[in-house]
Amino acid sequence: MINLMQVWKLLLLLPALMPGMLHAAKVVRSADEETGLRKWHFVEGMLEVELVQRLPDQTRGFFMARGFPAAIADEIAVSCIFQTIIRNTGGQVAGSTISVDLAQWHVIHEDGEQGVRLKEPWITSWPESAVGEATRLAFQWALFPTRQEFLADDYNWGMTAFGLPPGAVFDLDLVWQEDGKAHTARITAIECAPDVERLL
Repeated sequence: MINLMQVWKLLLLLPALMPGMLHAAKVVRSADEETGLRKWHFVEGMLEVELVQRLPDQTRGFFMARGFPAAIADEIAVSCIFQTIIRNTGGQVAGSTISVDLAQWHVIHEDGEQGVRLKEPWITSWPESAVGEATRLAFQWALFPTRQEFLADDYNWGMTAFGLPPGAVFDLDLVWQEDGKAHTARITAIECAPDVERLL
């Protein structure tokens, strides 16, 4: 006969036994009062991640001003671009190191699951006749690094492409290492900005 008390105790212990298990993250959602752009702010342990919508028009203008042909600037712009900010909030006393590899993050939407659109394959896909070296370098620096290690109080920001059309809604599975220990969490119902000139 199954001892229900033992089963209940085991269920209570599962989070401690499997600390790397994927779970729904606690996220603060907000919107800029002036622009209406939405933001998702995730904090867990020493990791802090902010995702801020970018209108496709903002991104088009940014890359066209840096020498991209209109067609390629548009392809980038409609790929669900967010301004991404990642911080290690641990002070010098805590001293924890956080490692992030965007290649391990997963985008979940109604059509299935896919990875984040990384900058390296994008850069190599453009013919040299269409995108010059200086323009590639601008793209390289504008997008968030694919892999980065954050020491205590370190932070960085850049654009991240999630490879979905404007207005799409998706969940994002985050993966990171804190002092070599793997962690995972899910941010739900993130919205790609619509393809409009302005939100307000």
